[in-house]
Amino acid sequence: MTLVADRASARAGPVGPTTRAARATRAPLPLVLLAAAVALVAVAPLVLVVGRVLPLGWSGVAAYLLRPRMAELIANTTALVLITVPLTIVIGVGTAWLVERCALPGAAIWRVLLLAPLAVPAFVSSYAWSSLVPSFDGLGGAVLVTTLAYFPFVYLPAAALLRTLDQGDVEAARALGETAAGALRRVVIPQLRPALCGGALLVGLHLLAEFGVMQMMRFPTLTTAIMQQYAVGFSDAAGSLLATVLLGMCLLMLTVEVLARGRSRIARVGRGSSQRPVLVALGRSTTPALVALAALVGLAVAVPVAQVLRWLMGAVAEDAVVVPSVLLTTGTTLLFAGAAGVVALAAALPSAWLLARYRSKASLALERVTFVASAVPGVVIALALVAASVQWARPIYQTMALVVLAYVILFLPRAVVPWRAGLATAAPELSEAARSLGVGPLGAFTRVVMPLVAPSAITGFVLVFLATTTELTATLLLAPTGTQTLATAFWAASDELDYVAAAPYAAVMILLSAPLTLLLRHQILQSR
Repeated sequence: MTLVADRASARAGPVGPTTRAARATRAPLPLVLLAAAVALVAVAPLVLVVGRVLPLGWSGVAAYLLRPRMAELIANTTALVLITVPLTIVIGVGTAWLVERCALPGAAIWRVLLLAPLAVPAFVSSYAWSSLVPSFDGLGGAVLVTTLAYFPFVYLPAAALLRTLDQGDVEAARALGETAAGALRRVVIPQLRPALCGGALLVGLHLLAEFGVMQMMRFPTLTTAIMQQYAVGFSDAAGSLLATVLLGMCLLMLTVEVLARGRSRIARVGRGSSQRPVLVALGRSTTPALVALAALVGLAVAVPVAQVLRWLMGAVAEDAVVVPSVLLTTGTTLLFAGAAGVVALAAALPSAWLLARYRSKASLALERVTFVASAVPGVVIALALVAASVQWARPIYQTMALVVLAYVILFLPRAVVPWRAGLATAAPELSEAARSLGVGPLGAFTRVVMPLVAPSAITGFVLVFLATTTELTATLLLAPTGTQTLATAFWAASDELDYVAAAPYAAVMILLSAPLTLLLRHQILQSR
């Protein structure tokens, strides 16, 4: 047993009959049914996609998969994931450590700047880079843009946990003879594992489903090939087969995340309060650290924002900004994003609660199912929903409800991961104590658990909101006729290389996202 587990057991105290009984209690049936319903809705479009592959037969599937082009697409997608995910982990953890555990000048400012890439949509950034350096494309360009755009998914949970981890664990390890590096390896890293694995999983799933960046960087992956197949054959069996391969890669990624995350407990229960971390003096490393952070923020934020401002100035000079159209598009985007954020939070809670309080193979499977659809390009989910709504639910076809449903299916992991991280720090013993005092299940949740996990819930809402405002392919297919969002309006202009027309929509997307990144920073500060 590791030092972390020993100290966690010591804090929790002796396990009495009440606690044992609570642990043995089965999950409430309504909670299980809710989680199962959400999982069923999330996986239903994928069942339709896989069903379209059946007419090919085994021989047709084998013939298609063994083509050299298929090997190239799989190799490109795999290389992108294997390079980008480790880079985002290194950058995310390194920056979180600098701003939260080191005596870094201007740490409060860096906390904001390191979240700023979330305010710049990845496909806007790729458009800016490709316009600035037209020859910049391929794997190198795709890795650069996605790493700069997605490292905050790792930085955000890592920074939040580094602010809450008890310094007493480190001091206990040092008192037992561990070196500083040993204490970091045996105490801090294991407690960061759930957050790191969750953030890395989000990055990996986004990479599998990313279309805009890959198209702009001219780097063919399974997702770009799927879009080409659907553009030519409109939901033909070949496109569904590619989507099925992508599903297999997603399942592999989910399995690796489960094995890497482990079952470590990080919730603290016991006497006293946790000790705040002692900041590490950087000394001569201060200047290199500041230069590295400035370079990172400059590449991730300054370059694309500068390009957008240059385009916007051109649009203003040419009097090409159609204000009513921009305002209408902005209102539609806010409506879609707000609805998707609320629904996704509600849909993510049952599976996250089951896994946190009644962990079992079944609860783990229900949670994993909600992750699968997010690895599939939005066009795949959209076409499946079109087919299902036309055949079985025609009244919701071409309505806002169908668009929001697609967003929830695609971005549910962004709500699940924060819920899961928040519930991991809300010790079950606190709820059990409230129940022993006569408080009902709902009262225990609202009065005890919710105040502890509220920052995580807000984080999940913001992440879903940000994703919705920049979603492209599903919106193009599902939005009611004549309805545009900021992302689809920007893409329509950028597809024609009309920088001036695209600029206002890109600028508004950034302006909308900026205050939300500040809200994310506030949630990190609240977690202290």
